[in-house]
Amino acid sequence: MSEGLPPESVPAEDLRTTEVDLGGLVNVLATHLYSTPLVALRELVQNAHDSHTRRLLEDPDGDHRPLIRVRADGARRTVAIEDTGAGLTEPEIHAYLATVGTGYTRMLRELTGSQELIGAFGLGFLSAFSVADEVTVTTTSHREQGAGHRYRSRGGEQYSVEPAAARPGGGTVVELALKTEHAHLADEDALREVLGRYCVLLPIPVFVGDDEQPVNAVPVPWRQAAGGDPYAARMRFAAAFGRRFEPLTAFPVAPVEGGAQGGGSDAVGLLWVQDGATYGSSDNRDLAVYLRGMLLAEDARDLLPSWAGFIGGVVESNRLTPTASREDLQRDEHYRALQRQLTDAVVEGLYETARLRPAVWRRILARHGQDLLGAALCDDRLFTLLADDVPVPTSQGDLTAGALRAAGGGAVHVALGSGGGFEEMLYRAMQVPIARGDRYAVLPFLRRYAQLRGCRIVELGSESGNRELFRDPERPLPAEESAWLAGALADPGEQLVPARFDPTGLPLVLVPDREAELKARIEDDQADARIPSAALRLARSFTARTDGRVKARLYLNLSCPAVQDLLTAYRAGHTGSATAAGLLRSIKVVMAAASAGASGGDLTGALAGIGTAVSALTAAVPAGLGAVPDSPDGLDGLDGLKGPDGPDGPDGPDGSDGRGAGA
Repeated sequence: MSEGLPPESVPAEDLRTTEVDLGGLVNVLATHLYSTPLVALRELVQNAHDSHTRRLLEDPDGDHRPLIRVRADGARRTVAIEDTGAGLTEPEIHAYLATVGTGYTRMLRELTGSQELIGAFGLGFLSAFSVADEVTVTTTSHREQGAGHRYRSRGGEQYSVEPAAARPGGGTVVELALKTEHAHLADEDALREVLGRYCVLLPIPVFVGDDEQPVNAVPVPWRQAAGGDPYAARMRFAAAFGRRFEPLTAFPVAPVEGGAQGGGSDAVGLLWVQDGATYGSSDNRDLAVYLRGMLLAEDARDLLPSWAGFIGGVVESNRLTPTASREDLQRDEHYRALQRQLTDAVVEGLYETARLRPAVWRRILARHGQDLLGAALCDDRLFTLLADDVPVPTSQGDLTAGALRAAGGGAVHVALGSGGGFEEMLYRAMQVPIARGDRYAVLPFLRRYAQLRGCRIVELGSESGNRELFRDPERPLPAEESAWLAGALADPGEQLVPARFDPTGLPLVLVPDREAELKARIEDDQADARIPSAALRLARSFTARTDGRVKARLYLNLSCPAVQDLLTAYRAGHTGSATAAGLLRSIKVVMAAASAGASGGDLTGALAGIGTAVSALTAAVPAGLGAVPDSPDGLDGLDGLKGPDGPDGPDGPDGSDGRGAGA
């Protein structure tokens, strides 16, 4: 054929017929088209279903009692699928059963417009060769009930057809002589489990072995006539169908009028909230999609919103378009319309639960609070529903945002670092709960809550939050005193910051610099192995602006009586000032170690330092020196050495700077 020319422009004598390697094609279609050999069972049961539908269309007034029965024989290593459907004539065997890509079902649907027929591609029968060495089909057409035919093929490339005893009333048996690796399918318990899920929505009863109860006997709530308790029916179906988790509540999926472009969808079904771990740890979305009653996609989680990690469900539709393997859906306008429909169904179902079933709603909030925080940020309707109800993890357990606000005196306090840091210690002393901003969705949720409710949000660990928590002193310290305090209290990498904060009994707090921590983690040699390169480049471009030399800030509480006494002693030249400063430094290290969010030096050395300070402060006074009186206020006995605030002014009574007095 000339390159670039359409076939009609090429002379007929130059056209050639494309050759087909039937053996290779059958191998590809039968072995590689389907992801699991179990699909062969689905396809053959589907063919049996369509055979019944065909018979009803062709002979609507006939005496037809549809059923499908699947039998297994472990000794013979066979599985047989039997139906009482339309059956096949010998010409139909050649035209449809033995012709790849030609399906009677598709032709019949095009002629009748029936939406009950499932088949579409004429490929399903080939799936039998993915599990069987040999396939035998014994069939009698309902139109020629006196004649039976037997089709037999090994591998699907060649076949034979011979006369057989007629089946009374018509119908077909497909027998699979299983390959050795698929011998496990010849087990009726395994068949019950598989077919119970594949066929649960089929309107035709499907039996296994000699069972008198079909595997699809579960009542389908959206197909039931009005009457009874619809909620109880939904919960029974969800409990029977749900594979992994108990349903907490269930709500319907109703059709949406209009075309797909306008958001319309014919899908019906059921969704439920699962009592299982949510996608803070794993994504447990679980959705099965049925096309005309037959399972098409067992894991269609992408149809559910990404935030709905706690939702399971079943939906069926006649409009969705399957892929050739019939194991997935084409992402067309009907697929997108169903995505929108399911998002609305989840939101409306949660509203219904909150309004009508408050006890269930409380259980959902307790079980899936973390997931719902993220969900609220993804949908304005959910934020309205959840703003005052969803629990937020805090230093005092789970609290609603409203309770957090009330306990914080009208402000919502959020710690940006991991739990157990200085923030928790400080606010525990003030008996104020703080939200754990490092948990999933907590910080953006509370930011939006504060905006909605018009309240303050204090983000502890950020520069603005720390400024609000650690207020500036009424008067700045002299440079010489600041330098002495920094040398006496701060370790390398720590910056001393004089401030005022509550509670006043707390002398100092070591606050790690979160940006410096991030810079250290990002610039760690191991970060290249842990973090994707694109994310790493972005993070390093951010942390490049951070100096990183200041790893923590040591906030010194000038409102604390102990700090005031320390400064008074230093100004007075009291020899105990260095010992007292060493004691505070050791306390800093111990508190930093206990807060689990900062590194403030050697804990063992700090504990030893406390012992040294106590020993020095309680040592016997040498003969000839006046004892320092005991006082519950520490150094209040130094009344004559109060420095700028004492009765003798900034200098000693003799006009000196006082550094020697009281030594």
